[in-house]
Amino acid sequence: MKILQAIKMKGSTFNFIQDLQVLKNPLVLVFGNRYMLQDKDLYREVRTLFPNGHIVFGTTSGEIMDANVYDGTVVLTAIEFEKSTFLVKAKNVVDFGNDDKSLGQQLMSEFSQEGLQHLFIVSEGSSVNGSALIHGVEINKLCKVGLSGGLCGDDDRFELTLSSYNEPPKEGQVVAIGFYGDTLEITSANFGGWTAFGPERIITKSKDNILYELDGKPALDLYKKYLGNKASELPKSALLYPLSVRTQGDSEPIVRTILNIDELENAMILAGDVPERSKVQLMMSTVDDIANGANLAAKIAMRNRKNKPELALLVSCIGRKLVMDQRTEEEVEEVISVIGPSAKITGFYSYGEMAPFEGQETCKLHNQTMTLTLFSE
Repeated sequence: MKILQAIKMKGSTFNFIQDLQVLKNPLVLVFGNRYMLQDKDLYREVRTLFPNGHIVFGTTSGEIMDANVYDGTVVLTAIEFEKSTFLVKAKNVVDFGNDDKSLGQQLMSEFSQEGLQHLFIVSEGSSVNGSALIHGVEINKLCKVGLSGGLCGDDDRFELTLSSYNEPPKEGQVVAIGFYGDTLEITSANFGGWTAFGPERIITKSKDNILYELDGKPALDLYKKYLGNKASELPKSALLYPLSVRTQGDSEPIVRTILNIDELENAMILAGDVPERSKVQLMMSTVDDIANGANLAAKIAMRNRKNKPELALLVSCIGRKLVMDQRTEEEVEEVISVIGPSAKITGFYSYGEMAPFEGQETCKLHNQTMTLTLFSE
């Protein structure tokens, strides 16, 4: 595995960390600030650098490279796989009438599962229901095939997210990268570090990822009451107080971030499904708890590995970044302390993370977690 990495600041060209070399058929991951990815010259610039590259773009709520977290930049990681192969496919939510489950099912059908080790998804994060997308992918995916990824971000604006494969970034795109090869070792894990508090309430009215009522009362009114003065800063302030959602039949609660609010319907739009009869509590966290959560996520990902990782893709939630503020890099440092200094690290802050719970095979949509996917060949 050969890896090149570069960073682009506003108004400058890409600055490569390693000496620039020609890579054969590279996978090129480009994560960056939405305004910079909207620049029409960016795609041409990356294509010139990697004329034979398979280029995947995704907007972020912060960029990760090595032990650093950036804002307002573009980070690039180009990977040449020497013993394995990959395949990239993309679909748009508009072509499926926003039926995200069908999109996921169709996307999965385009990958031969013979020799398929893992699927990594970079999805638009503005309108997609991540739970439905994952459900669609999981319908026909074999259990032995891993699944992880994230929903693109837009800082804390929640206005517009973009992604693409081999074309300029655009709205509504869901990109999947399939990794093939017997020599590949890919592991993924996630962990949060958030604590539930306050009364437990029952979801009495919801539809998919829209929450209307808790205990028969308007959910948005109740949430605003808890937030107090911070209610005027919604939806941004909601990132500091996500919801713990325990669905019937599930042993582990799922953390759900509120992506937007609907004042007219008095409802809250979340990143993933919130089924009726689920039990809900507010959550909060501290800088130390979040850093410890990242450390534990890395330990879970490393637990059964045979080889040291050469590449680490990190997807962490924007809510964690808002809590940690000036200390955000500490969670990346915690990951490095576990996986070792030799792995190249890239990733982004997101509106949602995809990975299975520890010990489970089925992927879930998470919020407020550090999710990492480790590669070696």
